[in-house]
Amino acid sequence: MSSPRAASVSSPDVRSGVRRGVAVLVLALLAALIPLLGPSAALHGTGEAAAPGAGGTALLRGVLFVALSVSLGELFAGRLAAGLPGERPRSWAPLANTVGCLAALALASVVATGNLVPRGLGQIDLGGLYASRDGRLALLEVNAFLLAAFCARSRRPGLQLWPLTSVLVAEALRAHPAAEHGPLTGSLLTLTHLTCAALWAGGLPYTLRTLRVWRGCAEGAALLGRYARGAAVLLAVLTATGVWSTLRRMPPGTVLDQLTTTAYGRTLLAKVLLVAVVAVLALWARVRLGRSGDPLAAAVPAWAEVAVLGAVVAVSGLLTALPLPIRWS
Repeated sequence: MSSPRAASVSSPDVRSGVRRGVAVLVLALLAALIPLLGPSAALHGTGEAAAPGAGGTALLRGVLFVALSVSLGELFAGRLAAGLPGERPRSWAPLANTVGCLAALALASVVATGNLVPRGLGQIDLGGLYASRDGRLALLEVNAFLLAAFCARSRRPGLQLWPLTSVLVAEALRAHPAAEHGPLTGSLLTLTHLTCAALWAGGLPYTLRTLRVWRGCAEGAALLGRYARGAAVLLAVLTATGVWSTLRRMPPGTVLDQLTTTAYGRTLLAKVLLVAVVAVLALWARVRLGRSGDPLAAAVPAWAEVAVLGAVVAVSGLLTALPLPIRWS
């Protein structure tokens, strides 16, 4: 039997864990509302029309991005922690890859019905997926996540890097069809942008979970410092590729106008503002770490950064379901 003293010591930790769990659930529900309700809000007054089921497609794409970020982020943060003593937190990659596989399967069913939300199994033409470029890419993502889930549960979880990389490549190719002007350049930009975003958004939660396991250890400050330096590089590359991609889709002379008059532009502007908030929170965490030397001092702004990054991922999923601001010639 546990002593009253042990129970009193553990009860604050239990309450803290419950509060964190409730907070995560609330944030997840709020993030889910962004892609579900976002299309109507973004399209209001623009004269544009979204494809049927855009909200559901955006939600599924956001879930896929989250799964990808969690798994790749763990690999990234785990590499940063190499050489530092201490236990590692439990991996979320097996669950994330499974969820990603289900989201990819649902997106494949949409592609199999001509990019419409299926209302019955009879409408889904699985064989037709092999006949189109988008269908083959959708199947590739399903199989890649399935293989990554097996790798994450194996004795060599690092092998999941390869199937996850194929998901990144498939997403980059899907976003830039062959009819687009300069599709290879667009795909390379998207591949770089999406990779950096996944490492940043997924690496931070795993780093903070590691710090919690290492509570009181001096190595925690070293790990957080490594992540902060890596995140600074990722942010620079994200900014450069994001600006370049925007200028490819919106001619320079029309950017300011389209940021407020098109659904894509409005959503992109919201994403830029959220990324700016993330950058401020990251700087705040870095300053607190530098002043105190205690990684736990940076935990509050860092967890706030995770929450806003979740919103960024949700908005990114919404962007994929909205009509492009201009037509490609």
